[in-house]
Amino acid sequence: MADLLVRLRSGLPAEAVITDPDITASYSHDMASFCEAGIPAVVVLPRSAEQVQHVMRTATELRVPVVPQGARTGLSGAANASDGCIVLSLTKMDRILEINPVDRIAVVEPGVINATLSRAVGEQGLYYPPDPSSWEMCTIGGNIGTASGGLCCVKYGVTAEYVLGLDVVLADGRLLTTGRRTAKGVAGYDLTRLFVGSEGSLGIVVKAVLALKPQPPRQLVLAAEFASAAAACDAVCRIMERGHTPSLLELMDGTTIRAVNAMANMGLPDTTEALLLAAFDTPDPTADLTAVGKLCAAAGATEVVPAEDAAESEMLLQARRLSLTALEAVKAATMIDDVCVPRSRLAALLEGTAAIAQKYDLTIGVCAHAGDGNTHPTVCFDPADPDESRRARESFDEIMALGLELGGTITGEHGVGVLKKEWLSRELGPVGLELQRGIKRTFDPLGLLNPGKLF
Repeated sequence: MADLLVRLRSGLPAEAVITDPDITASYSHDMASFCEAGIPAVVVLPRSAEQVQHVMRTATELRVPVVPQGARTGLSGAANASDGCIVLSLTKMDRILEINPVDRIAVVEPGVINATLSRAVGEQGLYYPPDPSSWEMCTIGGNIGTASGGLCCVKYGVTAEYVLGLDVVLADGRLLTTGRRTAKGVAGYDLTRLFVGSEGSLGIVVKAVLALKPQPPRQLVLAAEFASAAAACDAVCRIMERGHTPSLLELMDGTTIRAVNAMANMGLPDTTEALLLAAFDTPDPTADLTAVGKLCAAAGATEVVPAEDAAESEMLLQARRLSLTALEAVKAATMIDDVCVPRSRLAALLEGTAAIAQKYDLTIGVCAHAGDGNTHPTVCFDPADPDESRRARESFDEIMALGLELGGTITGEHGVGVLKKEWLSRELGPVGLELQRGIKRTFDPLGLLNPGKLF
């Protein structure tokens, strides 16, 4: 330990090396439930790529594991510390280095907050679409590490589609530059995409070149109420089948609606078992909402309410934004699943989740990025009750199994981390798992980067 601190401090400012156990303990875990976390030996907060290189060279020489972290808003345990590790927090590397309206790119350090970047590019008439629910807190580096998504994915896609190039510090301290600043580029293997979603297990991102889009018009929102989740999912299928491209297509089940009503008195009828929110940011969103409203009515909507302006749109979206907070108020703890299925199987997943909730006598609310089939079943439980905690974990696993049975994936945007390690091997299969472990060994032969995650 003494040798580690001496070597770290030889290349870092004194304030960048933290050993106070009360402070280091606060860096031990992210926001996931049921994920073990160790006690870090030290927390370092570098401000430059050169300082990150120094940390990794030191770690390699002394064979000390390194756990990279952003804002720790993740939900899979991917940022959890391991015993005796160096926690490498990148939150101090928070500069926007460039915004280029001609090339439509931004160059940023990993600690930049998502919302900060979005507002900065917006001032120049540009748009960075990926918008995780934690966008006011989460960092771009964390978004890259978990390939995160958000509400607008149905039209604009996820983080991976906006990362053009990266500067990455490898496990041995070398600096690797991948990708490009150009609109096109197919030179060699796509190492950039390989790092996106790797959860810090292959290297430390210290700079990113991100693609931007022109800022779209303000979106208008429509809310449609349904007497069943199946009817709402039918509406989703009709909307997508007819070729509509909403900027947002979100679904809340009856359990979530009742939780939101209880917390915020939103006034939704008790008979509403599903609420579908559709938005368009097209030049004529009113016409799009009218067409989608008719499709919702044909699918059995009991009420369709289109917004007339941006203020009404924000009011309609408020219920969706309150979903997680409202479900957290139901019990002392929640486990948030992240199963993504083909849109055509969305109803089967919601119906199956409701059956699982009944089987285990638990409250499980579902909100979903319905337009891309990404659901967030949220298991509410009391962690002080051992039996309820057991049932919560078993129900969580059954939901993941259901997702795979329906042709889906165990995670659409939250990542694997610690929480879903067992399930990753089931999804990949033995050949896929062998090849992925081989990639890990190529980039990190000593196994120092974020050990115990993914595999």
